[in-house]
Amino acid sequence: MLVSGTCMIEDNHPDILSLRPERLSEYVGQAETVETLKIAIQAAGMRQEPLDHILFHGPPGLGKTTLAHIIANETGGSLTVTSGPALEKGGDLIGILTHLSKGDALFIDEIHRIPKTVEEFLYPAMEDYAVDFVFDKGAHARSHRIRLEHFCLIGATTRVGLLSAPLRDRFGIFRSLDFYNEADLVKITKRSARLLEADIHENAASELAMRSRGTPRIVNRLLKRVRDYALVKANGVITHEVVQAALLLEGVDECGLTPLDRRYIKTIIDFYKGGPVGIEAIAATLQEETDTLVDVVEPYLLKIGMILRTSAGRRASLPAYQHLGYPCQKKFIQPGL
Repeated sequence: MLVSGTCMIEDNHPDILSLRPERLSEYVGQAETVETLKIAIQAAGMRQEPLDHILFHGPPGLGKTTLAHIIANETGGSLTVTSGPALEKGGDLIGILTHLSKGDALFIDEIHRIPKTVEEFLYPAMEDYAVDFVFDKGAHARSHRIRLEHFCLIGATTRVGLLSAPLRDRFGIFRSLDFYNEADLVKITKRSARLLEADIHENAASELAMRSRGTPRIVNRLLKRVRDYALVKANGVITHEVVQAALLLEGVDECGLTPLDRRYIKTIIDFYKGGPVGIEAIAATLQEETDTLVDVVEPYLLKIGMILRTSAGRRASLPAYQHLGYPCQKKFIQPGL
């Protein structure tokens, strides 16, 4: 399959590509999304039409890009890969669209970051399979329409609320990807270990899955670090003890929290008395970008109940105090407070 476009990171990293499933039958987790895609792909094939445009949203690392590659494989088309920030001008998008063949897929990562002027070229492209552009200016301005081949647009975003309503409403399939459960992550860990030719014990795979924040990308990244540690320190065998030692070195604790996660929680407790506090204040104290905290740190902490997001700001919860060894405040213990 040809992968082209303005962003072709995968071509240069065959090791990363080798860990991606290539078919829906190989994909682990997200059962409802996979079933929806199977039905849509089969129905489109029976009608001999391209797929409806698809939008995936959810935290990073849950398989949005992987699903785009699988869809292209299942439909037999080529996949063109780009991202919202890479499409700076309307001409960039028009150049990509006019090179698509019938049945091809265009994958736009971080689609919420497409400039507004570029986004407007997508509206007729998605609805009418055509793009309109204007020659000259003023009294001599002329409009010209270019017909496009029928293609499938696949968008991915971590911030679906930032998508404009006209763009969001033009997607026929709209799926949210959620964090994975431990059983699915164990399956992914074992599959990746086989592909990497790593010898891993059952309880070691479970420990890795438990510490991977419900995210396949993280479990694969940690597996590679543990594989390196095992190769140097344990004759290449990944045991439960090896996983614990390797992840201690990486700074990943038993709940999957990283040093940045712990600094985030400690900032709320130590500097702001447990909250509530605004995200901008936390970012300024940590000297981190607000988007990094909102997109990378907070989703998992909210999922496991370590922090609470209220109208007044972020607050640390009782489990956060307990996990980091802080004495529990009275307001957590007294009923009704």
